[in-house]
Amino acid sequence: MKNILIRRARVGEEVKILNLVKEVLNLYGLNLNPEGEDLDITDISKYYIQNNGDFEVIEINGQIIGTYGIYKIDDETCELRKMYLKQEFQGMGLGNIMIENSFKIAKALNYRRITLQTNSVLYKAIKLYKKYGFEDFNEEVCARCDIAMVKEIAQC
Repeated sequence: MKNILIRRARVGEEVKILNLVKEVLNLYGLNLNPEGEDLDITDISKYYIQNNGDFEVIEINGQIIGTYGIYKIDDETCELRKMYLKQEFQGMGLGNIMIENSFKIAKALNYRRITLQTNSVLYKAIKLYKKYGFEDFNEEVCARCDIAMVKEIAQC
Protein backbone atom coordinates (compact mmCIF):
# COMPACT_ATOMS: atom_id res chain seq x y z
CA MET A 1 0.00 0.00 0.00
CA LYS A 2 1.48 3.27 -1.10
CA ASN A 3 1.23 6.67 0.51
CA ILE A 4 -0.40 5.59 3.78
CA LEU A 5 -0.40 8.28 6.42
CA ILE A 6 -1.68 7.82 9.97
CA ARG A 7 -2.12 11.14 11.70
CA ARG A 8 -4.18 13.12 14.17
CA ALA A 9 -7.44 14.42 12.73
CA ARG A 10 -7.41 18.11 11.92
CA VAL A 11 -9.98 20.75 12.79
CA GLY A 12 -12.28 21.11 9.80
CA GLU A 13 -12.24 17.41 8.84
CA GLU A 14 -15.33 16.54 10.86
CA VAL A 15 -17.64 16.42 7.82
CA LYS A 16 -15.28 14.07 5.95
CA ILE A 17 -15.07 11.86 9.03
CA LEU A 18 -18.85 11.87 9.54
CA ASN A 19 -19.31 10.88 5.88
CA LEU A 20 -16.85 7.98 6.24
CA VAL A 21 -18.59 6.73 9.39
CA LYS A 22 -21.98 7.00 7.66
CA GLU A 23 -20.70 5.07 4.62
CA VAL A 24 -19.38 2.19 6.74
CA LEU A 25 -22.43 2.07 9.04
CA ASN A 26 -24.80 1.98 6.06
CA LEU A 27 -23.08 -1.18 4.77
CA TYR A 28 -24.41 -2.93 7.88
CA GLY A 29 -27.85 -1.36 7.96
CA LEU A 30 -26.89 1.05 10.74
CA ASN A 31 -27.42 4.81 10.73
CA LEU A 32 -25.29 7.82 11.56
CA ASN A 33 -26.68 9.92 14.43
CA PRO A 34 -24.79 13.24 14.75
CA GLU A 35 -27.15 14.42 17.50
CA GLY A 36 -26.66 11.24 19.55
CA GLU A 37 -23.96 8.60 19.54
CA ASP A 38 -21.96 10.42 16.83
CA LEU A 39 -22.04 13.87 18.46
CA ASP A 40 -18.40 13.41 19.53
CA ILE A 41 -17.19 13.55 15.91
CA THR A 42 -18.93 16.86 15.24
CA ASP A 43 -16.22 18.55 17.37
CA ILE A 44 -13.16 16.32 17.62
CA SER A 45 -11.06 18.94 19.35
CA LYS A 46 -13.61 19.41 22.16
CA TYR A 47 -14.56 15.77 22.74
CA TYR A 48 -11.16 14.14 22.17
CA ILE A 49 -8.07 16.36 22.04
CA GLN A 50 -9.03 18.78 24.86
CA ASN A 51 -10.36 15.90 26.98
CA ASN A 52 -7.20 13.76 27.44
CA GLY A 53 -7.93 11.80 24.29
CA ASP A 54 -6.88 11.57 20.67
CA PHE A 55 -8.49 10.99 17.29
CA GLU A 56 -6.58 9.65 14.33
CA VAL A 57 -7.26 9.09 10.67
CA ILE A 58 -5.70 6.84 8.08
CA GLU A 59 -5.17 8.58 4.81
CA ILE A 60 -4.20 7.10 1.44
CA ASN A 61 -3.29 9.47 -1.35
CA GLY A 62 -4.96 12.32 0.52
CA GLN A 63 -8.25 10.47 1.10
CA ILE A 64 -9.40 9.59 4.66
CA ILE A 65 -10.15 5.85 4.61
CA GLY A 66 -10.12 5.01 8.33
CA THR A 67 -10.70 6.54 11.75
CA TYR A 68 -10.34 5.72 15.44
CA GLY A 69 -10.41 7.72 18.64
CA ILE A 70 -9.44 7.42 22.29
CA TYR A 71 -12.14 9.04 24.44
CA LYS A 72 -11.81 9.72 28.18
CA ILE A 73 -14.35 7.93 30.40
CA ASP A 74 -12.58 8.63 33.71
CA ASP A 75 -8.98 9.01 34.93
CA GLU A 76 -8.24 5.28 34.50
CA THR A 77 -10.58 4.30 31.66
CA CYS A 78 -10.80 5.35 28.05
CA GLU A 79 -13.01 4.14 25.24
CA LEU A 80 -11.94 3.13 21.75
CA ARG A 81 -14.46 4.94 19.58
CA LYS A 82 -15.25 5.43 15.91
CA MET A 83 -12.99 2.67 14.62
CA TYR A 84 -14.13 2.53 11.00
CA LEU A 85 -12.40 1.53 7.80
CA LYS A 86 -13.72 1.81 4.25
CA GLN A 87 -14.80 -1.60 2.99
CA GLU A 88 -12.31 -1.76 0.12
CA PHE A 89 -9.41 -1.37 2.57
CA GLN A 90 -10.54 -4.06 5.02
CA GLY A 91 -8.51 -7.26 5.20
CA MET A 92 -5.17 -5.53 4.59
CA GLY A 93 -3.95 -5.42 8.20
CA LEU A 94 -4.97 -1.81 8.82
CA GLY A 95 -7.33 -2.85 11.63
CA ASN A 96 -4.36 -4.39 13.46
CA ILE A 97 -2.43 -1.14 13.10
CA MET A 98 -5.41 0.87 14.35
CA ILE A 99 -5.85 -1.29 17.47
CA GLU A 100 -2.13 -1.39 18.25
CA ASN A 101 -1.88 2.39 17.85
CA SER A 102 -4.93 2.89 20.08
CA PHE A 103 -3.23 0.86 22.84
CA LYS A 104 -0.06 2.98 22.51
CA ILE A 105 -2.06 6.20 22.68
CA ALA A 106 -4.12 5.00 25.68
CA LYS A 107 -0.96 3.99 27.56
CA ALA A 108 0.75 7.29 26.71
CA LEU A 109 -2.30 9.11 28.13
CA ASN A 110 -1.95 6.98 31.32
CA TYR A 111 -5.16 4.97 31.04
CA ARG A 112 -5.31 1.55 32.70
CA ARG A 113 -8.18 0.05 30.74
CA ILE A 114 -9.83 0.51 27.38
CA THR A 115 -13.47 -0.18 26.65
CA LEU A 116 -15.51 -0.18 23.47
CA GLN A 117 -19.09 -0.54 22.30
CA THR A 118 -20.06 -2.26 19.09
CA ASN A 119 -22.90 -3.97 17.28
CA SER A 120 -23.06 -7.73 16.72
CA VAL A 121 -23.49 -7.18 12.95
CA LEU A 122 -19.91 -5.87 12.86
CA TYR A 123 -18.58 -9.41 13.15
CA LYS A 124 -15.20 -8.67 11.50
CA ALA A 125 -14.49 -5.96 14.06
CA ILE A 126 -15.56 -8.19 16.96
CA LYS A 127 -13.21 -10.94 15.78
CA LEU A 128 -10.38 -8.39 15.69
CA TYR A 129 -11.18 -7.05 19.15
CA LYS A 130 -11.19 -10.57 20.62
CA LYS A 131 -7.86 -11.33 18.89
CA TYR A 132 -6.39 -8.40 20.83
CA GLY A 133 -7.76 -9.54 24.19
CA PHE A 134 -10.98 -7.58 24.54
CA GLU A 135 -13.58 -9.43 26.58
CA ASP A 136 -17.34 -8.95 26.79
CA PHE A 137 -18.57 -7.15 29.86
CA ASN A 138 -21.91 -6.04 31.17
CA GLU A 139 -22.09 -2.31 30.56
CA GLU A 140 -24.84 -0.04 29.31
CA VAL A 141 -24.38 0.67 25.61
CA CYS A 142 -25.54 3.37 23.20
CA ALA A 143 -28.70 2.94 21.13
CA ARG A 144 -26.80 1.61 18.09
CA CYS A 145 -24.73 -0.92 20.05
CA ASP A 146 -25.51 -4.23 21.70
CA ILE A 147 -22.04 -5.33 22.89
CA ALA A 148 -19.60 -3.77 25.36
CA MET A 149 -16.01 -5.00 25.65
CA VAL A 150 -13.05 -4.19 27.89
CA LYS A 151 -9.31 -4.81 28.03
CA GLU A 152 -6.94 -4.04 30.87
CA ILE A 153 -3.83 -2.20 29.66
CA ALA A 154 -2.36 -1.33 33.07
CA GLN A 155 1.11 0.19 33.02
CA CYS A 156 3.93 -2.16 34.00
